[in-house]
Amino acid sequence: MSVVVDGLEGLRVPEELSARVPAEQRGPGRGRDDVRLLVSRGEVVSHHVFRELPSLLRAGDALVVNTSPTLAAAVDGRLGPEPGGEPVVVHFSTRGDDGRWAVELRSPEPSGSTRPRAGGPAGAVVRLPGGGRIELAGPLVPGSGRLWWARAYGDVPELLGRYGRPIRYGYTERDQPLSAYQTVFARPSPGGGGSAEMPSAGRPFTARLVAELEARGVRIAPLSLHTGVASAEAHEPPYPERFEVPAATAALVNAARNGGGRVIAVGTTVVRALESAATEGGGRVREVRGWTDLVVTPARGVRVVDGLLTGLHEPEASHLLMLEAVAGRAALRSAYAAAVRGRYLWHEFGDVHLLLREEKAHRMHC
Repeated sequence: MSVVVDGLEGLRVPEELSARVPAEQRGPGRGRDDVRLLVSRGEVVSHHVFRELPSLLRAGDALVVNTSPTLAAAVDGRLGPEPGGEPVVVHFSTRGDDGRWAVELRSPEPSGSTRPRAGGPAGAVVRLPGGGRIELAGPLVPGSGRLWWARAYGDVPELLGRYGRPIRYGYTERDQPLSAYQTVFARPSPGGGGSAEMPSAGRPFTARLVAELEARGVRIAPLSLHTGVASAEAHEPPYPERFEVPAATAALVNAARNGGGRVIAVGTTVVRALESAATEGGGRVREVRGWTDLVVTPARGVRVVDGLLTGLHEPEASHLLMLEAVAGRAALRSAYAAAVRGRYLWHEFGDVHLLLREEKAHRMHC
């Protein structure tokens, strides 16, 4: 899928705007919420710090969050059944209903990060620490060789717990502990499931900030969507992912809409889950669990979401289509130009963008 957002084609994000370490490591006394917050209301842009978020929301708004925990999804391996063999890093992405895993093979770099490599071949065996191994079966999507289905021999959650580390890309400065990739909303998942990559829009939240939001009458509504590997180099649309919208969250979101409150999604993962659970007519949210292959585009639009809190995405990223669906093309152009001028930081440890639909008046949802 190619991303075409007028005005962003020539946008260049300088390399030095990549956030290389978490906010709390950038200076003494800093915390997770020491990031900047860019707010878009239509084409009007304002600049804030993340701690100001409670003052930007209203009593009766529903803030919907992803509780999926981040897995230590990267494991070193060797390609081939015999000692030796090509060193690879296996990124465990998504567990299928049949027990297979979608995996990405990457080549290790001396810095500790990885670089892309071709997937496969079918039938290849990758030896893993502790006597584990996987056997590659075939591409996840025909014609795309980056992610492959693999049969795992051994308990993968146990393997990741003992030998895994968080997935890291080359723009970061060094490896971080798994705790740096967990959000305050993360909850254990049955069977050891979770996200290959952090649902990073929730990272700047702290327990104190959540308490302040609730004290102001903002309702926190949890759901889960386990994110797969979305390689920073590929800019591909998301693959099918497992999600669950609980009955209580569906009821809370519907009540907020009926009462004139806004539904604010914390992350693109939440938009995908909510919109997958929405009915076609009035956009009511249902209790649902399963898999979603929904790709939110401007042509499809959004039925439930009034606002989106998300990181800053590269100009070629497929997520920008979702942002355009929520806020419109003009808002996106204005915001990203302002983010580059203002030297905002990109990627999972970077600054945050709140997109709100332009409102002429506080409206009631039908």
